[in-house]
Amino acid sequence: MAAAGPLSRVFRLSSIICRRNQRLFPGRSSHRRGIASCVDPAHGLTDEQREFQKVAFDFAANEMAPHMAEWDQKEIFPVETMRKAAQLGFGGIYVQPDVGGSGLSRLDTSVIFEALSTGCVSTTAYISIHNMCAWMIDTFGNNEQRERFCPDLCSMEKLASYCLTEPGSGSDAASLLTSAQRQGDHYILNGTKAFISGGGDTDVYVVMCRTGGKGPKGISCVVVEKGTPGLNFGKKEKKMGWNSQPTRAVIFEDCAVPVSNRLGEEGQGFSIAMKGLNGGRINIASCSLGAAHACVQLARDHLLVRKQFGETLSNNQFLQFKLAEMATKLVASRLLVREAATALQESRSDAVFLCSMAKLFATDECFDICNQALQMHGGYGYLKDYAVQQFVRDIRVHQILEGTNEVMRLIISRNLLSES
Repeated sequence: MAAAGPLSRVFRLSSIICRRNQRLFPGRSSHRRGIASCVDPAHGLTDEQREFQKVAFDFAANEMAPHMAEWDQKEIFPVETMRKAAQLGFGGIYVQPDVGGSGLSRLDTSVIFEALSTGCVSTTAYISIHNMCAWMIDTFGNNEQRERFCPDLCSMEKLASYCLTEPGSGSDAASLLTSAQRQGDHYILNGTKAFISGGGDTDVYVVMCRTGGKGPKGISCVVVEKGTPGLNFGKKEKKMGWNSQPTRAVIFEDCAVPVSNRLGEEGQGFSIAMKGLNGGRINIASCSLGAAHACVQLARDHLLVRKQFGETLSNNQFLQFKLAEMATKLVASRLLVREAATALQESRSDAVFLCSMAKLFATDECFDICNQALQMHGGYGYLKDYAVQQFVRDIRVHQILEGTNEVMRLIISRNLLSES
């Protein structure tokens, strides 16, 4: 694929579909009011970033938002819609162009995921996980591995899952037990991974497994392809949210994986996993931003049209102040996420801690924004006819995955206390 392929498609499309100044959101009133300037997510972006942000907003409004509730209620994994997103370059956003990626920065990626999440958080969150897996193969794989896996992942003809968590090792990831015993030119995997997004429906599994002794230095990273004998899956989990992506246990029973599928050297797996998670934390925080942005818009529109005691709720000073607090939390979260994304892109010494701060702050604050938006809707907010309740359900898990927010606090505090 030519280096500029995905991006050239983005900019060709942007000239056609991005003439509107308004962003469209699920559940919006027929007025289609534009974004208030104080929360405009385009502030501070380059012209190029504004272009693909517009493409992502338009895709979210037209291809995702109209189906968000149905995907949630029927638990549909919208593969074809995601492949349409991949045609815009969103299947390998920060993968290198020589293997089909868009070659964009971490900040660009955050901007895109925030915009896409206004259409469906659950689907965008899976796309973010898929992008993380593709990046891990692109970054830590050799040329043969990159050329074999990345083009199909960037087009989303094949889908990827990240396999780190186990039933007995969640926050303590370094204690994982899935074993990989080497026999000739294969590893024989045995163990179980839990809570795997896409599990059973995806094609490529980036798996952290134990090839050595206890602790992080005994962990390696291998790529397991669907259809490999000994690769099995648990039942599809029933979840509070994130229902447009399946979640299953991934089970290895004497599963023979070629040594040639190992990313990096033996013992590098934990480092690879953590580097992937730094970006994953920015990605999931960005998905929270999109949900919160949509909910601020939904709440504002509701206050402007809903009447109680003879006047619209927008005249109630308490609710005005609440809306102002929501907007402030949104902008503060966005600024921190974008600063962390820039630090990660530049490999700055503070990147790990900023990623942790951004994930902690944005996922906590954005959940509060969405929850307050539901409260402002009153009883209507609790009805599934209204999008706000789905945003609340879908982003609640963001405070748990990619490292719980309690673990984020540990990472930040240890850095503070270790410095002289």
